Amino acid sequence: MCVLSWLSCCGSCVTAETESDNRINYLDITIHKTPTDWKISIYRKPTFPDTIIPYTSNHPTPHKFAAIRFLYNRLNTYDVPTEEYKREEKIIHNILRNNSFPAHPQKAPNLRQRKQTEPKPIEKQKWATFTYIGKEKTFITNILRRTNIKIAFHTKNTIGNKLLHKQQTNEKYTLSGIYKLTCPACNKAYVGQTGRNFTIRFNEHKYAFRTNSHTSKFAQHLIEKNHPFGTIHNTRQIIRHHKKGPHLNTLERFHIYAEYVTNNHINDNQTVFPNRLFNTLLKAHSREQKPPTHSSP
Repeated sequence: MCVLSWLSCCGSCVTAETESDNRINYLDITIHKTPTDWKISIYRKPTFPDTIIPYTSNHPTPHKFAAIRFLYNRLNTYDVPTEEYKREEKIIHNILRNNSFPAHPQKAPNLRQRKQTEPKPIEKQKWATFTYIGKEKTFITNILRRTNIKIAFHTKNTIGNKLLHKQQTNEKYTLSGIYKLTCPACNKAYVGQTGRNFTIRFNEHKYAFRTNSHTSKFAQHLIEKNHPFGTIHNTRQIIRHHKKGPHLNTLERFHIYAEYVTNNHINDNQTVFPNRLFNTLLKAHSREQKPPTHSSP
């Protein structure tokens, strides 16, 4: 107690667990003292909520089953008596039932204990991270699972993103990202990216049109077809704000490909190649855009 008093005087918030009724709590277990032996049980605070990621939520399956895996691994790791094991297992089943999980959670993927095998030499793995948006993302990642690339998911619908207010500028044209220029005469589209602000890049296309320069594919199309440049409001469209980098390059290729498959692009054909990932995304997007059909009575 003298040590606790000294730490409190130093400004540290330190508490001590004391034995009560021949038991004491230590981390996530409770140690029980019997006349002849010791035994342990799983400890939970009185304010413990039984809330985990619901089974019906739009999260990756590994994320939703992570809590179940932890609960069962902890139960199987500690040497708890049989009656405590059954009591803890019942609590786990209640937690899963309250969060809409299947009636037999033990059959969930990757919940079986792994067999002990000899350690394999550590190899450097390549990882790819995807933002989980639904089942469509799983179709894409299944293609990569046939390679040596490991897949990891993350979500943006976190509590921090929902609660924290991000300051946004009112002038969206001062940012960088992906843009589209549409010919006002034939509606053909040019997709490009810029690491600077959109206004500077737009003025460069406009200058290339005025000076009959071939530095802009969009300006070259207008000159060859004798089409007008148009106003900034009916020509320029901001597709996505993003910083310069590899992700921005991928976004540009995707949106160019989206115009390419509809034969509505002005970009160079030599820079567009067949892409199964892009096809999967475009098909999923087209299904979402279709209005629901109602069967006749």
